[in-house]
Amino acid sequence: MLDGVPQRIHEVTAFLAEVLAPRAPLTVIVDGGDHGAAASFAARLAEAFPPSARAWTVDAVLGLSGPAGGRFDSALNVLEPAADRVIVYLRSGPRGRPLGSGEGERRAQVVIDHHDPQWPVIRHVHPRLADPERWYLTESRAFFGARAAGWDAKFGDDLPAYAMAVETAAPRPGDLAIDVGCGTGRALPALAAAVGPAGRVIGLDVTPAMLQAVRDAGRGDRADLVIGDARRLPFPDAVAGLVFAAGLVQHLPDPGAGLAELARVTRPGGKLMIFHPSGRAALAARHGRTLRPDEPLNRENLEPLMAKAGWRLSRYDDPEDYFLVLAERLL
Repeated sequence: MLDGVPQRIHEVTAFLAEVLAPRAPLTVIVDGGDHGAAASFAARLAEAFPPSARAWTVDAVLGLSGPAGGRFDSALNVLEPAADRVIVYLRSGPRGRPLGSGEGERRAQVVIDHHDPQWPVIRHVHPRLADPERWYLTESRAFFGARAAGWDAKFGDDLPAYAMAVETAAPRPGDLAIDVGCGTGRALPALAAAVGPAGRVIGLDVTPAMLQAVRDAGRGDRADLVIGDARRLPFPDAVAGLVFAAGLVQHLPDPGAGLAELARVTRPGGKLMIFHPSGRAALAARHGRTLRPDEPLNRENLEPLMAKAGWRLSRYDDPEDYFLVLAERLL
């Protein structure tokens, strides 16, 4: 706590002030969530600006498309970003209740997970405001580290879906299989069984608390666990027979570059499995939005990205209960 305000709020607002302060004159609009949360965050953000910049406007603007208590995208339905305006969107809302189409979040240059107002986490910053190197690792660890201990209690019934995905990927006995962004290691037992005693499994995650959760769950016995960044994998070229990536690609700041890095460590003829234990439409609905045409995992967007990165897409499944993409590393 600093002056009665949680350290995490100070960290996020100080970073945003550092990024935005050189861009005066500027209006910062804080939207999303409920009016009280937006107003409170806007006040903290305004306090974080240096005194010379406090003549700027930092406002919580809501309700322009409906009452603040309604489930609308609020101000962002009518306000577009401009050179002198930055929109900060607070991603929040009651679980299971839709928040709108997601257009508000799409238009924002900064998106903050605000389900816990005491633990805000930056989930997106437009690259013209800040290079991902300035925030991506810190904020990813803040987001997943706070959730690691309870992850399996919330999602532990997904294990059969992960086993199905590994069976579909069909790694060869003796292969090296790398689970990039392994989380609590739900795919690791199935991967180890598939490659057999002559093979090797590596579970990589950027969040130390997630790897500790792997150990606590007893899933690290047949896998080497590595702390690492999916954008810069600590492995030589062309070593993996299978790269398994669950819930990873769409969260990378540059999905195309991420796919190229996954290709770099995969041998020619090796495979990539992109997976999620929910269909994309169902997952979007749980987060209170609908799928958008610009999403990187839409087939029409993903397939050219994969081809450019050195993959040939061979299977694309997106029913309600899982999402699965299988691709082969080109020669």
